[in-house]
Amino acid sequence: MKAGLEVHQQLATGKLFCACPAELSEEVRGSFVRMLRPASGEDRTVDAAAAFQASRGLRYRYEIGPTNCLVELDEEPPHPLNEAALDTALTLALLLGARPVDEIQVMRKIVVDGSNTSGFQRTVLVATGGAIEVDGRRVSILSVCLEEDAARKIGTSDGEVLYRLDRLGIPLIEVATGPDITSGAEARAVAEEIGALLRATRRVRRGIGTIREDLNVSTEGGARIEVKGVQELGKIQEYVDGEVARQKLLLSVGEELRRRNAHVPDREATDVTTLAEGIASGPLADAGRGRGVVLALGLPGFAGLLRSPPGSEERLGRELADQARAVGLRGLLHSDELPGYGLDAPRVAEIRTRLNLGPDDGFVVVTDRSAERARTALRRVAARARAALTGIPGETRDPLPDGRTRYSRPLPGRHRMYPETDIPPIPITEERLARLRRTLPERPAERRARFEREHHLAAEIVRQIVYSEAEEGFEELTRQGHPPALVVRLLLQDLPAAQAAAPESRPFAPGLDMLGKLLTGVESGRFAKEGIPSVLAALAAGAPSVDAALEGVGLTGFSAADLDALVGEIVRSNTELVRRKGDEAFSALMGDVMKQVRGRRDGKEVAEALRRALATEAATGPG
Repeated sequence: MKAGLEVHQQLATGKLFCACPAELSEEVRGSFVRMLRPASGEDRTVDAAAAFQASRGLRYRYEIGPTNCLVELDEEPPHPLNEAALDTALTLALLLGARPVDEIQVMRKIVVDGSNTSGFQRTVLVATGGAIEVDGRRVSILSVCLEEDAARKIGTSDGEVLYRLDRLGIPLIEVATGPDITSGAEARAVAEEIGALLRATRRVRRGIGTIREDLNVSTEGGARIEVKGVQELGKIQEYVDGEVARQKLLLSVGEELRRRNAHVPDREATDVTTLAEGIASGPLADAGRGRGVVLALGLPGFAGLLRSPPGSEERLGRELADQARAVGLRGLLHSDELPGYGLDAPRVAEIRTRLNLGPDDGFVVVTDRSAERARTALRRVAARARAALTGIPGETRDPLPDGRTRYSRPLPGRHRMYPETDIPPIPITEERLARLRRTLPERPAERRARFEREHHLAAEIVRQIVYSEAEEGFEELTRQGHPPALVVRLLLQDLPAAQAAAPESRPFAPGLDMLGKLLTGVESGRFAKEGIPSVLAALAAGAPSVDAALEGVGLTGFSAADLDALVGEIVRSNTELVRRKGDEAFSALMGDVMKQVRGRRDGKEVAEALRRALATEAATGPG
């Protein structure tokens, strides 16, 4: 297999072609509706992906926030390109060893899925070439681009897609690698390295949705598949490996279809609506009540090859169903899953008779209230079934939460590009590049070496820090004098756990000032590090300060003297156990003490207090 990545990172430099703040907002002050159609690119050819999106006939509604301007509404020409964003892209290009272009030419990329009010996305080629080294292997960099982010999709209903304009125009750096990646694990490692380089610029946005990866994957005998918009770094390996498995399965199905001399008839679908009469539930219920049609298409030679083979979640039937979904149907039924869904054995046999099918032949059934839409869906299904006979069609797929992917649209190509006429070219001078070279940040490898040297941490811990969102916070908190090991525990263990437990409606993102006060509380002995999760949970629940959180979870007012008194009481109440087990009583009593201390004192301090109490009890003896 071969794979390549396109990493898209939002920048914290203001919007790309206007002065609006680059912040998301839930406030809506109005909306407007647009219909979009495809236009030809510079070579006067309409891009396949744009034509497909336009064929869906969707309407697009845009919600206007409190800070959106006429540029975002496409009612005013774009302002000059954001110079800070361009400097950031050039800085990254230099870190990657890429060659900046001599002159910036803003281009329009036709996009008619509604994600941009203008029907195109502005994009800039900044540099070409370059490479990174990951685990001893060189991975080439094809390009570094700067582009505007899309509008934020809110939902879809009744043929209308709802977007919000707050995200539209936020600058994105796009880094595209060559097809040099050979495994899912390596794809994740490459994404981590590029992400660390982007964060090194100190001008990137943080949090969920601010960095996204497009994965391009192909196998021998297959085609390039683009998995678009992966947001979870930890799932990159799963998506790559899953796509490889999907392609291998479809290639094996295609080989068996050719062995059988399978084919897809070039004829119109057969109307079998009458066979749905009396079906009261399931996908055929509307047709059963006379409010829709049921159409069938025979697939000679496909019997048994539409379902999932043992041990796999993928199947050709799902590939065909995705084509039906692409035009608005909920999916389809195929012969390998029937009888079922109200189609009993006699009705299935009747479908086979009407289609003139034999025992090795399969078929598919679609249903919809619109006969024309059902026919359009079956034409797409037939085209995808024909493609299965020869290989795997190149396409764009959407990532699903379970690690699988789903068909989205055809692969876009060069036909969607043409020059932006409202922004003049921008020369990239040697003086500008020299200024940026003088202030280049550390590369990830240099930072790892420095952290190991300065903080005496294990190499794997340092790697986790540098390749995570915690890196900048770690550097700042240790610079303030907080112990590195305690900072690592907070940023890599306790804080992520608290954020994962917080409700989506109230994400938990404490600032470094609050985290510093939390660490100071541990270092000063106000409470133990074991109490950090409780304090973070209270802060996530709405406690206004660390002091209030400590008060709320009962971690205040427990001194060393109070600890000694508590331990002494527990030891005295277990005199018989202590006399019988001696030193072995420590383990049993330590658990009892920690339950009552509940993070108010450090575990080491608790252990020392318990040992002192046990020694005193032993010295006192009976009576």
